[in-house]
Amino acid sequence: MSNDVEQIKDKLDVVDIISEYVQMKPAGINHKGLCPFHNEKSPSFMASRERQSWHCFGCNKGGDIFTFVQEMEGMEFKEALKYLAQKAGIVLTNTFQNEVQSSQKNRIKDINIQAASFFHNFLLKMVASQDARAYLHDRGLSDDTIVAWRIGFVPEQWDLLTQYLLKKGFAIDDLVASGLTIKRDNADSMSHRGFYDRFRGRIMFPIWDIHDHVVGFTGRVLVEHEKSGGKYVNTPQTAVYDKSRVVFGLNKAKQAIRQQDVIVMVEGQMDVIACHQAGMHTVVATSGTALTSEQIKLLSRYSKNLNLCFDVDSAGLEAADKHFRVALNSGMHVVLTKIPEDLGKDADECIKNDKENFFKAVENAEDVMSWLMYKIMVGRDINNLRDKNNAIDEYLSTILLLPHALYKDHWLQVLSDKMSVDKQVLRERMSEIEKNNMKKNTQINKKEEIKENYNLLQLSTFDQLIERCIILLFMQKNPTHPIVFPLESLSTGPYKDLYEMLKTMYTTQGKIDIISLRNNFVQSEEESIVDILLMKGEKDFATYSSEQLQEELEQISKRIQKEWNHTERSRITTAMIDAEKDGDTVRVTALMQELIGLSNT
Repeated sequence: MSNDVEQIKDKLDVVDIISEYVQMKPAGINHKGLCPFHNEKSPSFMASRERQSWHCFGCNKGGDIFTFVQEMEGMEFKEALKYLAQKAGIVLTNTFQNEVQSSQKNRIKDINIQAASFFHNFLLKMVASQDARAYLHDRGLSDDTIVAWRIGFVPEQWDLLTQYLLKKGFAIDDLVASGLTIKRDNADSMSHRGFYDRFRGRIMFPIWDIHDHVVGFTGRVLVEHEKSGGKYVNTPQTAVYDKSRVVFGLNKAKQAIRQQDVIVMVEGQMDVIACHQAGMHTVVATSGTALTSEQIKLLSRYSKNLNLCFDVDSAGLEAADKHFRVALNSGMHVVLTKIPEDLGKDADECIKNDKENFFKAVENAEDVMSWLMYKIMVGRDINNLRDKNNAIDEYLSTILLLPHALYKDHWLQVLSDKMSVDKQVLRERMSEIEKNNMKKNTQINKKEEIKENYNLLQLSTFDQLIERCIILLFMQKNPTHPIVFPLESLSTGPYKDLYEMLKTMYTTQGKIDIISLRNNFVQSEEESIVDILLMKGEKDFATYSSEQLQEELEQISKRIQKEWNHTERSRITTAMIDAEKDGDTVRVTALMQELIGLSNT
């Protein structure tokens, strides 16, 4: 594996990889940019070609090309290795390739690839798909577009896809985990009875992530009937698909977005495909969700300019309202395309009716703040003091979201002119609203701080993780089964002796004796570390049931094991590189076995 790692580092440049996500500028012998892992105004993120490393002096994160991709994409090391190997054009050695493929995430990706091919080939080649092909042609899609977007079809049969994928050698548990197969309560895994396809009688649209991996599907029913379910069915949350983090069409649109510096966002997948077929290649859509901060973060890699092009009905305008507030709050410049009502209700329909005027409408999109001015006036009488006050407060609350002082000042002036209210009065009211918002946010943050005081995502050291594990053991007192983690991880920590006594006590007595522990671990005449931990436990877990405590205990144990494995993997990899340089083949073999053993835990 160490050869794979070194080959990738030789082939790929850390600055080039980072530049796919962050705008980097030369700074002496290094490169500098804004950190993608925390909000900052002055760049503190550095990357070095010479050392093939990166570091942020703001959040103190750093590492090599692998750790960057892991952090940026939320990948495990194996996934990052496979991804970078593909970019470098390197075939992984058989031993590690097998380890990579053993990951369920990668198995689900392979299942999705096979499913997409199955749906697509069924649409193109089967007589049973002639109505589906006719529907797509009636919607204006060409054969080239159908192929480019890998659109497919699955007939109204209970387990056609499941049986196909089982014959391909995939395990039934992985098919269920992929979201393509549904398990009945009385299902028999041995005979595969009681399992059926999630998608039946539907036109299938693959959903890709930014790296062209098929992570999920949307199925549109071809013939609606009372048992067909909703018009659209989507892949549920899986190990590879999170709808809040995926933007449909971005894999195909990202280069055009970078070149034209604008993102055009529409509502549906057919809208995206129709726009691309018509030659507008900067178009994307969310996957059936309001725009999220994660999606904004992803889109911001390619452009800070967002053009919302939504249906003219009330649902479309409501969606646009939700979208633009998230986008403004993230520092994006937002405009809104008003589709002329005589052209159609959405992008797809407009393109069919008058492509040229639709393109002009997108090009002439108005600033979202102008649209909001119109929206807040609907149904309100500005001669009525209460209506006027409410309208002003709503607009001022949105002005506060704007990223630049110049923009804020401009729209304050517009509001002043529209409402015939002195600008200074508006500024003072906006300051009051901002203070009230800060007060509310402070109260919310305090509540969240108490609630998430020991949230796993905030714990970064073994000592913090182990402290929480011990607290949970105290609270549970009689766990269903002992939680054991590597004692090596405690070798220099403050809780090694305490945990060893806990483990011995549980093994020999079958329970935890708090009084004995307290007597053995007194920090001073008045205070015991056991009492301190008990108080923390009572504060954080007093309302937890035994089952919830046990579940939390198991999760923290897994996190400790994972963190330990990560540290050990880095240590072993470094040792292997050193051993190879020294020509110590015996040592290399021993370390490889150690690494394989670590991967199996």
